[in-house]
Amino acid sequence: QVQLVESGGGLVQAGASLRLSCAASGRTFRWYAMGWFRQAPGKEREFVAAISWSGGSTYYADSVKGRFTISRDNAKNTVFLSMNSLKPEDTGVYYCATHRATYSSGSSYPSDFGSWGQGTQVTVSS
Repeated sequence: QVQLVESGGGLVQAGASLRLSCAASGRTFRWYAMGWFRQAPGKEREFVAAISWSGGSTYYADSVKGRFTISRDNAKNTVFLSMNSLKPEDTGVYYCATHRATYSSGSSYPSDFGSWGQGTQVTVSS
């Protein structure tokens, strides 16, 4: 089973940028699509972005499209989420996750992801 560790969160002002990283253990990382999700206090976990196992396809929630970019470096077993023009509504705990199936193009459904990191807090002040 892949183990995931997120980093890069913090407290920033609106309009700032952050880059989240998710380091994965295991040689099979490159076989799996990866996703980023977030959860704000009192709200359900929601989809943010996903990337296919090859990195050739990416998907975004409408709320972050044009501001966030997901990418991966399979040689370093790492997936990234670059976040620009941050807004207070982007505040939450950000989780990375591994898709359950190998060689998947990705998904926006949390139930399709089997391994999750512990999360990293992102707080955007107005």
